[in-house]
Amino acid sequence: MAGAVAARKLAEEKGKRVLVLERREHIGGNCYDRPDEHGILIHTYGPHIFHTQMEEVFSYLSRFTDWYRFGHEVVAKVDGRLIPVPFNLNTLHMVYDGIVGREKADELEQKLIAAYGGGSRVPIMELRAHRDPEIRQIADYVYENIFLVYTMKQWGQTPEEISPEVTGRVPVLISHDNRYFQEKYQGVPLEGFTPMFEKMLDHERITVRTGTDCGEFLAFDKDRVLADGREFDGDVIYTGALDELFGCRYGRLPYRSLDFRFEHYAQPSYQDHSVVNYTVSEDFTRITEFKFLTGQRDTDGTTIVKEYPFAYTGAEGEIPYYAILNEENMALYGKYRALADGIKRFHLLGRLAEYKYYNMDAMAKKAMELAERL
Repeated sequence: MAGAVAARKLAEEKGKRVLVLERREHIGGNCYDRPDEHGILIHTYGPHIFHTQMEEVFSYLSRFTDWYRFGHEVVAKVDGRLIPVPFNLNTLHMVYDGIVGREKADELEQKLIAAYGGGSRVPIMELRAHRDPEIRQIADYVYENIFLVYTMKQWGQTPEEISPEVTGRVPVLISHDNRYFQEKYQGVPLEGFTPMFEKMLDHERITVRTGTDCGEFLAFDKDRVLADGREFDGDVIYTGALDELFGCRYGRLPYRSLDFRFEHYAQPSYQDHSVVNYTVSEDFTRITEFKFLTGQRDTDGTTIVKEYPFAYTGAEGEIPYYAILNEENMALYGKYRALADGIKRFHLLGRLAEYKYYNMDAMAKKAMELAERL
């Protein structure tokens, strides 16, 4: 998303000639999708759903794709039943009506609305600190059944050990909206993410080289950039892992990675939902059934993927997905950032280069803004 949007904006609107270097054998980054051997469109690096409130970003991407628009809903398997996540007022009644009765559950709902306001998103750690013991009891249920084990599987840490920026991404919703996202625009490119990026990069002033590590083409001499051994006086936008660019000289930046295990079944459906989270059981965190994510309801069989998180080591075949944000790791990133800042006309863009989490829309917006500045 970062490289493709920036490349197109620079080529089309600024008249720049742009060379895109891609380490993998395909474009699209982690959004890459393709038909599997059964003809089902799958997301190779895990499910991606686009969602935004930003008209400018949605309109820009819509130049290169039509959309399969839907409200993404996720459920968690808890005590043998499926409940909506993030935890919301519908989940509250599913859990509490049978325990304390409908009338008491209604009272708890009103307490949450009075405390936080209808439609609000409350981080679980904030909810656990509320002075009302009944609200804290709800928070404890969410923490223990939806958040704790899932977080430890995903991050290898307890919620208390990881950044609030991370824990805040899985709030409690004070609403009856079962959608995972609440933005105005949400869905996936109708023909797939890869065709969208192919159209975006199809421009006379853009050249794409796949299967090419930037280290094979770029070198650095103090504050200068060398391209193919010659000094390069243009701009470089780097979207890869910053520690790897400098040979991990200060040590490797910590990430969490994922092992994706795909399975195909000769049956109409596996779970009747696009995504089911396993928050208290199993070694994997979730199962995605792609036909419900992409609108491929007329396929005979179905393909799923299970996600197993693990600590990224840099070994061949491993992919750094999620930066582990804490003071120590940010200090290490700061050392690499200082090296990059010393290079003329060298710009960092994206999850890996900036060592932070971005949703796709925010990444597209930042790429558009960088292209405009250049």
